Amino acid sequence: MSLEHPFAPFVRILGKGKQGSRSLSQSEAREAMQMIIDGLVEPEQLGAFLMLLRVKEESPEELAGFIEAVRGRCCAPEGLQVDLDWSTYAGKKRQLPWFILTSLLLAENGVRVFMHGARGHTPERIYTEDCLSLFGISACSDWGQVAESLDTSQFAFMSIETLSAEMGRIINLRPVLGLRSPVHTLCRLINPLRASHTVDGVFHPAYGPMHQKTAQLLGVENGLTIKGDGGEAEIKPDTECDLQWTRGSDYSVSQWERYFPRRLVKQELDTADLLGLWRGQITHEYGEGAVISTLALLLKLLNKADSDKGCYKLAQTMWQERDKDKY
Repeated sequence: MSLEHPFAPFVRILGKGKQGSRSLSQSEAREAMQMIIDGLVEPEQLGAFLMLLRVKEESPEELAGFIEAVRGRCCAPEGLQVDLDWSTYAGKKRQLPWFILTSLLLAENGVRVFMHGARGHTPERIYTEDCLSLFGISACSDWGQVAESLDTSQFAFMSIETLSAEMGRIINLRPVLGLRSPVHTLCRLINPLRASHTVDGVFHPAYGPMHQKTAQLLGVENGLTIKGDGGEAEIKPDTECDLQWTRGSDYSVSQWERYFPRRLVKQELDTADLLGLWRGQITHEYGEGAVISTLALLLKLLNKADSDKGCYKLAQTMWQERDKDKY
Protein backbone atom coordinates (compact mmCIF):
# COMPACT_ATOMS: atom_id res chain seq x y z
CA MET A 1 0.00 0.00 0.00
CA SER A 2 1.33 3.46 -0.91
CA LEU A 3 2.20 5.82 1.91
CA GLU A 4 0.13 8.99 2.18
CA HIS A 5 1.76 12.04 0.64
CA PRO A 6 2.94 14.56 3.28
CA PHE A 7 0.79 17.30 1.72
CA ALA A 8 -2.41 15.21 1.73
CA PRO A 9 -3.41 16.20 5.30
CA PHE A 10 -3.63 19.87 4.29
CA VAL A 11 -6.02 19.03 1.43
CA ARG A 12 -8.05 16.84 3.78
CA ILE A 13 -8.39 19.61 6.40
CA LEU A 14 -10.01 21.85 3.77
CA GLY A 15 -12.05 19.24 1.93
CA LYS A 16 -13.51 16.88 4.53
CA GLY A 17 -17.06 18.04 3.98
CA LYS A 18 -19.38 20.56 5.58
CA GLN A 19 -19.06 19.07 9.05
CA GLY A 20 -15.46 17.89 9.01
CA SER A 21 -13.55 20.60 7.17
CA ARG A 22 -12.04 23.70 8.75
CA SER A 23 -9.62 26.51 8.03
CA LEU A 24 -5.89 25.97 8.44
CA SER A 25 -4.17 27.45 11.45
CA GLN A 26 -1.50 30.06 10.77
CA SER A 27 1.28 27.53 11.40
CA GLU A 28 -0.40 24.90 9.19
CA ALA A 29 -0.79 27.45 6.41
CA ARG A 30 2.87 28.40 6.71
CA GLU A 31 3.98 24.77 6.49
CA ALA A 32 1.70 24.07 3.52
CA MET A 33 2.95 27.08 1.57
CA GLN A 34 6.57 26.20 2.33
CA MET A 35 5.98 22.81 0.72
CA ILE A 36 4.36 24.46 -2.30
CA ILE A 37 7.25 26.89 -2.77
CA ASP A 38 9.80 24.10 -2.37
CA GLY A 39 8.15 22.03 -5.10
CA LEU A 40 7.10 19.21 -2.76
CA VAL A 41 3.46 19.17 -3.88
CA GLU A 42 1.89 17.24 -6.76
CA PRO A 43 0.03 19.30 -9.40
CA GLU A 44 -3.25 17.56 -8.52
CA GLN A 45 -2.79 18.48 -4.86
CA LEU A 46 -2.01 22.10 -5.66
CA GLY A 47 -5.10 22.50 -7.83
CA ALA A 48 -7.34 20.91 -5.22
CA PHE A 49 -5.80 22.96 -2.41
CA LEU A 50 -6.16 26.28 -4.20
CA MET A 51 -9.74 25.70 -5.29
CA LEU A 52 -10.88 24.41 -1.90
CA LEU A 53 -9.48 27.61 -0.41
CA ARG A 54 -11.21 29.61 -3.13
CA VAL A 55 -14.62 28.06 -2.40
CA LYS A 56 -14.23 28.38 1.37
CA GLU A 57 -12.56 31.83 1.13
CA GLU A 58 -9.20 32.17 2.80
CA SER A 59 -9.05 33.33 6.41
CA PRO A 60 -6.70 36.05 7.71
CA GLU A 61 -4.79 33.38 9.67
CA GLU A 62 -4.28 31.34 6.50
CA LEU A 63 -3.12 34.36 4.55
CA ALA A 64 -0.72 35.37 7.32
CA GLY A 65 0.79 31.88 7.37
CA PHE A 66 1.14 31.83 3.58
CA ILE A 67 2.83 35.23 3.62
CA GLU A 68 5.26 34.18 6.35
CA ALA A 69 6.28 31.26 4.15
CA VAL A 70 6.79 33.41 1.06
CA ARG A 71 8.75 36.00 3.04
CA GLY A 72 10.96 33.26 4.43
CA ARG A 73 11.85 32.08 0.94
CA CYS A 74 12.28 35.43 -0.88
CA CYS A 75 15.49 36.33 1.00
CA ALA A 76 14.77 40.06 1.33
CA PRO A 77 17.61 41.79 3.23
CA GLU A 78 16.64 42.82 6.74
CA GLY A 79 18.50 46.13 6.68
CA LEU A 80 16.82 47.50 3.56
CA GLN A 81 14.40 50.23 4.68
CA VAL A 82 11.37 51.54 2.77
CA ASP A 83 8.61 53.92 3.83
CA LEU A 84 5.80 52.50 1.71
CA ASP A 85 5.03 49.06 0.28
CA TRP A 86 2.73 49.38 -2.75
CA SER A 87 1.30 46.26 -4.39
CA THR A 88 -0.08 46.33 -7.95
CA TYR A 89 -1.52 43.04 -9.19
CA ALA A 90 -4.88 43.69 -10.84
CA GLY A 91 -3.97 45.66 -13.95
CA LYS A 92 -6.16 48.43 -15.36
CA LYS A 93 -8.89 48.07 -17.98
CA ARG A 94 -11.12 51.15 -17.97
CA GLN A 95 -8.52 53.77 -17.02
CA LEU A 96 -4.76 54.14 -17.24
CA PRO A 97 -2.64 53.36 -14.15
CA TRP A 98 -2.42 56.99 -13.06
CA PHE A 99 -1.23 55.85 -9.63
CA ILE A 100 2.22 55.35 -11.17
CA LEU A 101 2.54 59.15 -11.25
CA THR A 102 1.45 59.31 -7.62
CA SER A 103 4.17 56.86 -6.59
CA LEU A 104 6.80 58.81 -8.53
CA LEU A 105 5.66 62.06 -6.90
CA LEU A 106 6.07 60.51 -3.47
CA ALA A 107 9.54 59.28 -4.42
CA GLU A 108 10.48 62.70 -5.77
CA ASN A 109 9.55 64.12 -2.37
CA GLY A 110 11.71 61.74 -0.38
CA VAL A 111 9.33 58.84 0.35
CA ARG A 112 11.05 55.51 -0.30
CA VAL A 113 8.53 53.43 -2.29
CA PHE A 114 8.86 49.71 -2.98
CA MET A 115 6.34 48.52 -5.55
CA HIS A 116 5.75 44.92 -6.58
CA GLY A 117 3.27 43.32 -8.93
CA ALA A 118 2.29 40.90 -11.66
CA ARG A 119 1.35 41.20 -15.28
CA GLY A 120 -0.19 39.14 -18.05
CA HIS A 121 -2.50 36.94 -15.99
CA THR A 122 -5.69 38.57 -17.36
CA PRO A 123 -6.08 39.53 -21.04
CA GLU A 124 -6.69 43.12 -22.19
CA ARG A 125 -5.37 44.78 -19.05
CA ILE A 126 -2.65 47.39 -18.69
CA TYR A 127 0.00 46.42 -16.15
CA THR A 128 2.30 48.65 -14.14
CA GLU A 129 5.53 46.97 -15.17
CA ASP A 130 4.74 47.52 -18.86
CA CYS A 131 4.23 51.26 -18.27
CA LEU A 132 7.31 51.96 -16.16
CA SER A 133 9.55 51.81 -19.23
CA LEU A 134 7.93 55.07 -20.37
CA PHE A 135 9.77 56.68 -17.46
CA GLY A 136 13.03 54.83 -18.06
CA ILE A 137 12.38 52.51 -15.11
CA SER A 138 13.11 48.78 -15.30
CA ALA A 139 12.01 46.05 -12.94
CA CYS A 140 14.76 45.08 -10.50
CA SER A 141 16.23 41.62 -11.00
CA ASP A 142 17.56 41.20 -7.44
CA TRP A 143 17.62 42.86 -4.03
CA GLY A 144 20.91 44.60 -4.81
CA GLN A 145 19.22 46.46 -7.66
CA VAL A 146 16.30 47.31 -5.37
CA ALA A 147 18.69 48.89 -2.86
CA GLU A 148 20.50 50.82 -5.60
CA SER A 149 17.26 52.08 -7.15
CA LEU A 150 15.90 53.19 -3.79
CA ASP A 151 19.11 55.04 -2.95
CA THR A 152 19.20 56.70 -6.37
CA SER A 153 15.56 57.59 -6.98
CA GLN A 154 13.59 56.56 -3.84
CA PHE A 155 11.59 54.13 -6.02
CA ALA A 156 12.02 50.46 -6.93
CA PHE A 157 9.81 47.89 -8.65
CA MET A 158 10.13 44.11 -8.52
CA SER A 159 7.91 41.64 -10.36
CA ILE A 160 6.36 38.74 -8.49
CA GLU A 161 8.26 36.35 -10.77
CA THR A 162 11.49 37.69 -9.26
CA LEU A 163 10.14 38.12 -5.75
CA SER A 164 8.76 34.56 -5.68
CA ALA A 165 8.95 32.54 -8.86
CA GLU A 166 6.43 29.97 -7.61
CA MET A 167 3.87 32.65 -6.68
CA GLY A 168 4.33 34.15 -10.14
CA ARG A 169 3.72 30.76 -11.72
CA ILE A 170 0.57 30.15 -9.67
CA ILE A 171 -0.86 33.61 -10.44
CA ASN A 172 -0.52 32.77 -14.13
CA LEU A 173 -2.60 29.61 -13.62
CA ARG A 174 -5.73 31.74 -13.64
CA PRO A 175 -6.59 30.87 -17.29
CA VAL A 176 -6.08 27.19 -16.43
CA LEU A 177 -8.16 27.18 -13.25
CA GLY A 178 -10.75 29.62 -14.53
CA LEU A 179 -10.72 31.48 -11.21
CA ARG A 180 -8.41 33.66 -9.16
CA SER A 181 -6.73 31.82 -6.32
CA PRO A 182 -5.71 32.93 -2.81
CA VAL A 183 -2.28 33.70 -4.24
CA HIS A 184 -3.75 36.83 -5.84
CA THR A 185 -4.60 38.07 -2.36
CA LEU A 186 -1.49 36.97 -0.49
CA CYS A 187 0.87 38.54 -3.05
CA ARG A 188 -0.74 41.92 -2.44
CA LEU A 189 0.11 41.60 1.24
CA ILE A 190 3.66 40.17 1.13
CA ASN A 191 5.36 43.43 2.14
CA PRO A 192 8.74 41.65 1.95
CA LEU A 193 10.73 44.60 3.34
CA ARG A 194 8.30 45.00 6.23
CA ALA A 195 7.50 48.63 5.51
CA SER A 196 5.65 50.45 8.28
CA HIS A 197 3.12 51.75 5.72
CA THR A 198 1.38 49.58 3.12
CA VAL A 199 -1.23 50.19 0.43
CA ASP A 200 -3.08 47.73 -1.79
CA GLY A 201 -6.25 47.66 -3.85
CA VAL A 202 -9.29 45.42 -4.14
CA PHE A 203 -12.11 45.19 -6.66
CA HIS A 204 -14.56 43.33 -4.40
CA PRO A 205 -15.20 45.28 -1.16
CA ALA A 206 -15.65 42.07 0.87
CA TYR A 207 -11.91 41.43 0.58
CA GLY A 208 -10.97 44.70 2.28
CA PRO A 209 -11.50 43.58 5.90
CA MET A 210 -9.62 40.33 5.18
CA HIS A 211 -6.63 42.31 3.92
CA GLN A 212 -6.44 44.55 6.94
CA LYS A 213 -7.05 41.79 9.50
CA THR A 214 -4.19 39.89 7.88
CA ALA A 215 -2.04 43.02 8.06
CA GLN A 216 -2.75 43.22 11.79
CA LEU A 217 -1.66 39.60 12.30
CA LEU A 218 1.59 40.44 10.48
CA GLY A 219 2.22 43.52 12.60
CA VAL A 220 1.73 46.20 9.95
CA GLU A 221 1.72 49.58 11.71
CA ASN A 222 -0.20 51.58 9.08
CA GLY A 223 -2.13 49.67 6.43
CA LEU A 224 -4.62 50.86 3.80
CA THR A 225 -6.79 48.91 1.38
CA ILE A 226 -8.57 50.90 -1.33
CA LYS A 227 -11.58 49.74 -3.32
CA GLY A 228 -9.99 51.51 -6.23
CA ASP A 229 -10.26 51.62 -9.98
CA GLY A 230 -10.01 48.14 -11.46
CA GLY A 231 -8.86 46.66 -8.17
CA GLU A 232 -5.71 48.79 -8.00
CA ALA A 233 -4.76 51.20 -5.22
CA GLU A 234 -6.01 54.25 -7.08
CA ILE A 235 -8.80 56.63 -6.13
CA LYS A 236 -11.59 57.21 -8.66
CA PRO A 237 -11.77 61.01 -8.59
CA ASP A 238 -15.37 61.15 -9.79
CA THR A 239 -16.93 58.84 -7.20
CA GLU A 240 -16.55 57.96 -3.52
CA CYS A 241 -14.11 55.17 -2.66
CA ASP A 242 -14.35 52.76 0.29
CA LEU A 243 -11.28 52.47 2.50
CA GLN A 244 -10.11 49.94 5.10
CA TRP A 245 -7.51 51.11 7.63
CA THR A 246 -5.18 49.52 10.13
CA ARG A 247 -3.42 51.79 12.60
CA GLY A 248 -1.61 49.49 15.00
CA SER A 249 -4.29 47.43 16.76
CA ASP A 250 -7.09 49.72 15.51
CA TYR A 251 -9.16 48.75 12.46
CA SER A 252 -11.56 51.19 10.83
CA VAL A 253 -13.46 51.91 7.61
CA SER A 254 -14.15 55.21 5.87
CA GLN A 255 -14.95 56.78 2.52
CA TRP A 256 -12.74 59.07 0.47
CA GLU A 257 -14.85 61.83 -1.01
CA ARG A 258 -14.92 62.41 -4.75
CA TYR A 259 -12.63 65.06 -6.22
CA PHE A 260 -15.08 66.01 -8.96
CA PRO A 261 -18.80 66.60 -8.33
CA ARG A 262 -19.77 64.82 -11.55
CA ARG A 263 -18.87 61.65 -13.41
CA LEU A 264 -16.35 62.20 -16.18
CA VAL A 265 -16.60 60.84 -19.71
CA LYS A 266 -14.27 57.89 -20.32
CA GLN A 267 -11.49 58.58 -22.84
CA GLU A 268 -9.51 56.30 -25.12
CA LEU A 269 -6.58 54.65 -23.37
CA ASP A 270 -3.10 55.57 -24.57
CA THR A 271 -0.29 54.74 -22.14
CA ALA A 272 1.82 57.57 -23.63
CA ASP A 273 -0.60 59.94 -21.86
CA LEU A 274 1.00 58.96 -18.54
CA LEU A 275 4.29 60.54 -19.52
CA GLY A 276 2.55 63.34 -21.40
CA LEU A 277 0.61 64.37 -18.30
CA TRP A 278 3.73 64.28 -16.11
CA ARG A 279 5.58 66.50 -18.59
CA GLY A 280 2.65 68.89 -18.88
CA GLN A 281 2.36 68.19 -22.60
CA ILE A 282 -1.31 67.22 -22.36
CA THR A 283 -4.28 67.95 -20.12
CA HIS A 284 -6.31 65.06 -18.75
CA GLU A 285 -8.96 65.97 -16.22
CA TYR A 286 -9.57 62.44 -14.95
CA GLY A 287 -5.88 61.56 -14.86
CA GLU A 288 -4.86 64.65 -12.91
CA GLY A 289 -7.75 64.14 -10.51
CA ALA A 290 -6.77 60.51 -9.94
CA VAL A 291 -3.14 61.44 -9.29
CA ILE A 292 -3.96 64.22 -6.82
CA SER A 293 -6.74 62.31 -5.02
CA THR A 294 -4.60 59.20 -4.61
CA LEU A 295 -1.62 61.29 -3.54
CA ALA A 296 -3.68 63.12 -0.91
CA LEU A 297 -4.89 59.81 0.51
CA LEU A 298 -1.37 58.37 0.65
CA LEU A 299 -0.15 61.51 2.40
CA LYS A 300 -2.84 60.85 5.00
CA LEU A 301 -1.62 57.27 5.38
CA LEU A 302 1.94 58.57 5.80
CA ASN A 303 0.78 61.18 8.37
CA LYS A 304 2.16 64.07 6.29
CA ALA A 305 -0.67 66.50 7.12
CA ASP A 306 -3.15 67.04 9.95
CA SER A 307 -6.38 66.90 7.92
CA ASP A 308 -7.85 65.71 4.62
CA LYS A 309 -7.88 69.32 3.45
CA GLY A 310 -4.24 69.68 4.38
CA CYS A 311 -3.40 66.47 2.51
CA TYR A 312 -5.11 67.76 -0.63
CA LYS A 313 -3.34 71.09 -0.38
CA LEU A 314 0.04 69.38 -0.05
CA ALA A 315 -0.79 66.98 -2.90
CA GLN A 316 -1.70 69.85 -5.23
CA THR A 317 1.52 71.66 -4.33
CA MET A 318 3.62 68.55 -4.98
CA TRP A 319 1.90 68.08 -8.34
CA GLN A 320 2.37 71.68 -9.40
CA GLU A 321 6.03 71.69 -8.34
CA ARG A 322 7.02 68.33 -9.88
CA ASP A 323 10.11 68.20 -12.05
CA LYS A 324 8.47 67.94 -15.47
CA ASP A 325 11.81 67.25 -17.15
CA LYS A 326 12.76 64.38 -14.86
CA TYR A 327 11.46 61.69 -17.22
